[in-house]
Amino acid sequence: MSEATTWQSVNSRYQLEALLHTLGASALPIALTTIPLWVDEPEVAWLSWYALAVGLGVVALVVGFIPRRVRALGYALRTDDLVFRRGVIFQRQVAVPYGRLQLVDVTRGPLSRILGLSELRLVTAAAATGVSIPGLPLAVAEQLRDQLISVAETRRAGL
Repeated sequence: MSEATTWQSVNSRYQLEALLHTLGASALPIALTTIPLWVDEPEVAWLSWYALAVGLGVVALVVGFIPRRVRALGYALRTDDLVFRRGVIFQRQVAVPYGRLQLVDVTRGPLSRILGLSELRLVTAAAATGVSIPGLPLAVAEQLRDQLISVAETRRAGL
């Protein structure tokens, strides 16, 4: 019935990548909350401290949650499919049957290349089952891509 699932984690360096992405994305909104501080109106200036505090609080919560979110990422190779899981509060597991794979892609952005990481993207005909596994070392992603392509070739379903 149910086979034992051996979960593989993403590389721990992905925490640094997620942290840098989060800080980069939050820099502009945090900078915008300081605009009222530039005004010499005392009635306006004290309110802007609240906006800045709320913005920094939200960023601190998101940054503090990154290690747990990265630990929740995982994938497992089973007999007939690859299962990917993610999420802490809203958890999601997606099973991608090998025979339904249409494209297996390894992508690397500039930050990922610096950290030696990559992202493996699996595409099927159904848009809802597209899976991206971030934070894989390049060698692991390429080996997994080649393995998935060879297994998918032998299990083409209805093609």
